[in-house]
This record gives sequence, C-alpha cells and structure tokens, in this order.
Amino acid sequence: MPHLEREERERERNRERGAGQEKRSSAAALVNRLLVALLLLLLCLLLHSALLRGNSVPTEPHRSLETPLRHDTVIPVLLCAAEERLGAAMATINSIHSNTDADVFFYIVTLHDAVKLTRQYIQKTKLKHIKYKILEFNPMVLKGKVNPDSARPELLHPLNFVRFYLPLLDINHKKLIYVDDDVIVQGDIRDLFNVKLGPGHAAAFASDCDLAHSHESVRSIGLQTTYMGFLDYRKQEVRDLGINPNECTFNPGVFVADLDEWKRQTITKELEKWLRENYRHNLYSSALVGGVATPPMLIVFHDRYTQLEPQWHVRHLGFSPGSYYAENYLHGAQLLHWNGPFKPWTSPSVHSELWERWFVPDPSRRFRVVRPKEGEEGEEEEDG
Repeated sequence: MPHLEREERERERNRERGAGQEKRSSAAALVNRLLVALLLLLLCLLLHSALLRGNSVPTEPHRSLETPLRHDTVIPVLLCAAEERLGAAMATINSIHSNTDADVFFYIVTLHDAVKLTRQYIQKTKLKHIKYKILEFNPMVLKGKVNPDSARPELLHPLNFVRFYLPLLDINHKKLIYVDDDVIVQGDIRDLFNVKLGPGHAAAFASDCDLAHSHESVRSIGLQTTYMGFLDYRKQEVRDLGINPNECTFNPGVFVADLDEWKRQTITKELEKWLRENYRHNLYSSALVGGVATPPMLIVFHDRYTQLEPQWHVRHLGFSPGSYYAENYLHGAQLLHWNGPFKPWTSPSVHSELWERWFVPDPSRRFRVVRPKEGEEGEEEEDG
C-alpha cells in the first residue's frame, strides 16, 4: 500500500502545482490587461494634448499666429526676403503694416541661409508685433528650368520665381497679395485685397497700358511696356503664340491671386513649361529687358487677368535716375514700385525719400542705405 500513498501524494502535489500555475497565469493576464488599459489611456491623453496644441496660438514671436484662426478677416501678403536685400523687404512690410488697421498676415519667403537673419530682423525691431510666417524656398525646384545667361544676373535669383509656385507653399489662404521687395504701400492694403477678380481669372495685375496717362514724365526714356520688349520675336515659338508684339504688357511685381483658380487652371505647370521652353530655345534672354521670370507670366496670363487700378501700382521708379514723377502724383499713389536697376536704398536713385521714411534699420548692421556725400563726389552708407 505504501506505493499507493506515494502516488496519491504525487497527484496532490501536481494538483497544487497546476493550481499555482493557473493563479500565476491569471495574475499575468490581469497585469497585461492593466498595461493595455494604461497604454490606451496614455494614447488618448497624447491625442488630446496634440489637438489642444493644434488649436492654440504659439507664443514664440517667430511663430506667432502662424495659422490665423479667422481666415475671412485676415489679409495675407506674400513677399520674398533675399539675404542681401532684407532691409528692402522690411521697409515694404513696415509700410503695409503702418498704413492699415486690418489684420495683415505676412508670408515671408527666403532661402535657407537667411531664415535666422530674417527672424532676428523682425524680433529685434519695431516689426516684432507683426503676424508672420517665414517660408523656406528650395532653389533646386528650378534645376533644368533656368539658364544662368542674362543681361541682368540679379533677375535670376531663385526668389524671383517664388511667385510661380504659390499653391505649393505652406499657405493657409485661398486668396493673397504678392508684392516685390522694392515696393512701398502708401494706401490701405485692405483696398487692394478687396479687388474682385473677373470670372475665370486667377490673378489681377496692373496693365502697362495705363502708363499713357499716368507716366508722361517717364515715357520718353525708353520704357519697355509691350510684348516686344520681353519676348524674342525672331524665334518661331514666340511668333506661334499669336501675341501682337505691340500689345501692352503688365507688371507681375504686384498682384492679387486666387489660389483655388490658380490650381484649377494648373498655372504653375504652365509657367514651368515656359521656363523649360526658354531653357531649350532661349526665347527671352536675348530680348530687350533680359529677364526670364517675367515672360512666362506674360505668356500664361495673356488676356486672362483682371486689371488693377493704376494708382495701386505706380512703377518704373527704378528704371532710370532721370525718371522723375510729379510730387503730387506720387503722394496720391497707393503703391510705389522701384522696379529697375536703380533701387531707392542705393545711389543714384529717385524719390528715395518716399522709401526711406519706411526703412527699419538692420539690427545686425548688414544692410546699409547708400547715399551720396553732400558737397563731395562719392557715396556714403547710412544705418537709417
């Protein structure tokens, strides 16, 4: 019988071991369920926190109001800020900000090396209260599209082509204003933004036809205001466009854009097409003006744009140091544009006092205003 007792004791021990393993398995399962519950709770908390951050307004100055909450009341303005011309862009921003009580949001586009300088220029000056977002433009997007052969190499700066890619930028608006950095706005930018674009129009520009009655004092110095000055009509590809060479052009340095219509009409794709055509066939570089950024705009938007009122784009102030306008006309203008090689922060230039009143001195002292020395030959630099 002893062996029966041993077997019974062995069976009892096995039952106890099985019960212990079952208890341990149950405990492990409970721990696993608790861990899963904790992980789910943590995930919910993280998602909730992310949603709260997404709906809040960042407090850092360079990120302030990067996503405006009420798009129906915000006026978005986009301009480029090249490192060597930061002071020009800041003067443009200051003039816009100072002449309106509207809620303006600035999209400032620059290259990688100038992002930090741009932010510091704003944070360390009177412009620190503006609402803005700095966008970095990648010049590699132009590879194989732009030939570095031009009578004016500065016109080949990558930022000159930013306007081609507006819908591809990180912009949170359907309509915006684009301005060059050699512009001063004297009127209320709200009035420009409220321009109603015609049916099927993706943009509104100022026609060069208005020069006939508003620019009499500068017409005699050889302004290029027709397609003949921008396109090389010796090329068959240009003649095939069917555009009259004597037809008035428009200036793409200031415009109002409907980005939804721009995307619907694949404007960016069309502009890139004409960049490539010039890259292959040199359709523009040999023209009188010598730039390659303006002609694609003139081709793509030919007969497809709304006209701005002339006072919202008084231009060619930088075309020649001898191109003077009547003072009363300039003071009544809503927007002044020093397009051309003679910029108002350099010397010689004309009507530079109208630009200089909006200049914000560069805290890094990199950007200097050049002015002629009084009573002497030569020039001197000023901080403003």
